[in-house]
Amino acid sequence: MTELVRGSLDHCVKCTICETACPVSNVTPLFPGPKYAGPQAERYRVSDQSTVDDSVDYCSGCGICSQVCPQGVRIAEINAQARAELKRQRGVSLRDRIVTRPTWLGRAGTPVAALANWSVGFKPARVLAERTLRVHRDAPAPRFAGRRFSRWASGRVSPPTGRRVVYFHGCGTEYYEPWEGERVVAVLEHNGFEVVVPKQDCCGLPLQSSGLFDEARRVVLALARSLAAQLTDADTIIVGNATSCTLMLKREAREILGLEDDPALRLVSERTYDVCELLLELHDRGELRTDLSAIPETVAYHAPCQQQGHWIGKPALDLLALVPELEVRELTARCCGIAGTYGLKAEKYEIAMAVGRDLFDQVQGSGALAVACDSDTCRWQITHGTGRPAVHPIDYLYRAYGLDSRDSG
Repeated sequence: MTELVRGSLDHCVKCTICETACPVSNVTPLFPGPKYAGPQAERYRVSDQSTVDDSVDYCSGCGICSQVCPQGVRIAEINAQARAELKRQRGVSLRDRIVTRPTWLGRAGTPVAALANWSVGFKPARVLAERTLRVHRDAPAPRFAGRRFSRWASGRVSPPTGRRVVYFHGCGTEYYEPWEGERVVAVLEHNGFEVVVPKQDCCGLPLQSSGLFDEARRVVLALARSLAAQLTDADTIIVGNATSCTLMLKREAREILGLEDDPALRLVSERTYDVCELLLELHDRGELRTDLSAIPETVAYHAPCQQQGHWIGKPALDLLALVPELEVRELTARCCGIAGTYGLKAEKYEIAMAVGRDLFDQVQGSGALAVACDSDTCRWQITHGTGRPAVHPIDYLYRAYGLDSRDSG
């Protein structure tokens, strides 16, 4: 366990604020709560012996407990370490080894997207997957786009402007939502950036979340070296549009995986921004273009758990407020329940849906026909739970700038 995480352990005063805020323990007795499974149980765990309680595997890793702790205890991080030890002792299922490798799945599914997407909607195939791999038959499996964002990016050159950003697009954009990446690039270029898209792979978060720490370390370090090689001057930064992936680079890989001293990861961590974080910072400096046309619509906004873990507020809300005639209704539910791959698993699907129920109800009651959300997996869960389309907040800036009409022309 890293010194930062271990050092926070004895700050726990058992106030139970984390227990009250935990979305999982409030809907199922299978997880007794972050305090019990985290700092309380950690005092009784002994190296190379079975963990005190297997219930730690039902922690979704949303990070809310760490966010609300008034004593600064790294509760979610302690739970992540305990889950990794549990998996080391008990072994990792074939299901977890497959769903935690989105690059493998993306590369396999993209060339046969039509067939793969058909199988996702074919109930007998989903039932078979549940029985053999323990992936729930109703889980919100994303649809392959049939093309890769990186192929689009490799065929174009961003105009040089003297302001350079490295775009980290993540697996969701690469295989399932390449149009979101194209819109991010268009908005950044519209604001005077030269956008560089280097060869890249997964950030390792799915592996880390399922307790496969050794594999996660290899993946995130390979990514960090690829991105760091592009940081050729002091002004170049990294921008991402998947908040869970950028949080992995900013903080989680260093704190949870014990990689604080890796120089490439440290450099990447210091230079990584969420795209909405960057654009709001530009606006605060008076540098964001505000040639925004009206969008007379109502949209609901959900800030994902791991977006809030960046400790940057909710920059998407401030950006959406700049769009004339766009009515934004902020949702107050804590979590959608999906937690990356957590809600895909047969034994956890119903828990994930119960966690997300408050959010689903708020969406339904908002009067909005669409939902803006910064995380791709959360968007898929929201659409699954409500039937409403969910998009990245950048989509509204893209439309307000008139970039959609330029592309269609």
